[in-house]
Amino acid sequence: MNGIDRIVQGWIDKILTALGCSNDLADTADRWVILLFIVLLAIAVDYTIRHIILRVVRKIVAKTRASWDDIIFKDVVMRRLCNIVTPILIYTLLPIAFSPNDGGSIELHTLIKRIVEIYMIVAVVRFINSFLKALFELLEHRPEWQGKPIKGLMQTGQVIASSIAAILIISILINRSPAILLTGIGASAAVMMLIFKDSILGLVAGVQLSVNNMLKVGDWISMPSRGVDGVVEEVALTIVKVRGWDNTLQMLPPYVLISESFDNWQAMRDSGGRRIKRSVNFDLTSISFLKPELESRLRGAEQTAELMQTVESLTAEGKPITNLDLFIRYMTRYLEQHPRVSHDLLILVRQLQPTEWGLPVEFYCFSANVNWVPYEQLQAEIISHVAALAPQFDLRLFQYPLSQDLKQ
Repeated sequence: MNGIDRIVQGWIDKILTALGCSNDLADTADRWVILLFIVLLAIAVDYTIRHIILRVVRKIVAKTRASWDDIIFKDVVMRRLCNIVTPILIYTLLPIAFSPNDGGSIELHTLIKRIVEIYMIVAVVRFINSFLKALFELLEHRPEWQGKPIKGLMQTGQVIASSIAAILIISILINRSPAILLTGIGASAAVMMLIFKDSILGLVAGVQLSVNNMLKVGDWISMPSRGVDGVVEEVALTIVKVRGWDNTLQMLPPYVLISESFDNWQAMRDSGGRRIKRSVNFDLTSISFLKPELESRLRGAEQTAELMQTVESLTAEGKPITNLDLFIRYMTRYLEQHPRVSHDLLILVRQLQPTEWGLPVEFYCFSANVNWVPYEQLQAEIISHVAALAPQFDLRLFQYPLSQDLKQ
């Protein structure tokens, strides 16, 4: 390299002498031309290495059966890894052009050295960011990580890497040790915490949400205090994006999900049943013991004939039974035999505390289909069936008197 340097420098000296340039000017021009050759050489080496490495890596990755290496060793990651070679090579060969021991070039050497060091830091950070993105993409394909808020962790890693790079760059510009700069940052930690409050709280909340498996992408959550009700679309470092049922996007800071309560309906979806808990009020004055005419009518009806056979033992023993008791038994059998009601979960029809609005009877069961539309259809079907069937048991549903009721 020294021989090539002397030959190039000799030709440059002859050209500059022919042009009538002074020795100092010729010496400075020599150094800049040599620096230009170093930069071109570094770029050529970078291009060659990148071209060779990418081709070799593609062949190796194509031969493996694993899928993770296709993501980790993707082109953008390998290119940014190869880009680190350029500043390293320039930094190594820089003394050839501007020697740190030469008093005439020491200032230029220091300036260019700092620029190359900054370039080197930026290249390393770009590689780290691309590697973290590839790692995030890899984790997204693993079943145990799917839907978890790992994007916030990736962004946290990128913020940490960028913060360290910023500290190193500032220390290079002011020619001070990074430790001194960190000491100054520590003294102003309160101000930094105020500026990056959302990021710090978001980091802590993201870790807690992930470790405790409280939330993941695709979960249906509701937070009445914030007016949030919808499906989680994204969990990032400083924001949780929820798409409401009206297709609006609702934004929440992650730490709100830690500091305040919210409902996660995913467990309901996983259980295979969605709860129906509705009550209907009956007029207390319509409740009576079973009368012969009612018993005869219920035995003759197709819907209640089977029910009346099961209560023969009670009437034979002389135990009193009311029309409401029969109705509750009928509705229990109706729910137990309904094809869209989950038979693996609790089915219950019960009386609640009587009030001035009558006697509430609650229908408690679970829809086998947890989706919204089938769930609402089943719920409406049950209540409509109750309203239509109650008069057959001589029961009256209670409702607030209308003007037409008062006229009667």
